[in-house]
Amino acid sequence: MKTVKLLAAALVALTMAFSVNAQQMGQSGGDQVDQLAKMIDLSDEQQEEIRGILDEMQGDIQETQQEIQELQKKLDGQIGPDYDEGAIREDAEKLGNLTGEMTAESILLQARVEEVFTEEQRKELEKKMRQRQKQMQQMQQQMQQRGGQGQGQGQGQQ
Repeated sequence: MKTVKLLAAALVALTMAFSVNAQQMGQSGGDQVDQLAKMIDLSDEQQEEIRGILDEMQGDIQETQQEIQELQKKLDGQIGPDYDEGAIREDAEKLGNLTGEMTAESILLQARVEEVFTEEQRKELEKKMRQRQKQMQQMQQQMQQRGGQGQGQGQGQQ
């Protein structure tokens, strides 16, 4: 189960990075696939297959992301003394449905990409994701420690 969660996190990050980069730069996710290829030694055929999956699903994911953003803005605009509870509940339900759809699209993307990997590559990705997660936790701890030290030092200098 942990393998699935780590892989899911890696592929969600890949999906989101792909979507953002593709929108901003007009690219086709090549950088992310290249990084993944280096990380777990994907063959050229695997890279092309993953690019195809990403290209195919990109439109649906971007459309859903856009709808979610629009509904969130709409809901934010409904805050005030003259609120309409019915409208808020209706929009919140739509947002929940879209969030569910986005989750489904992400899971489907992850499943389709994972299908391309060999068992060895899955194990290697799991290992590397655990290492990255550990590094992230260490960095967060260091930042928290520095933040605590910086506050104490700053007060003494005033």
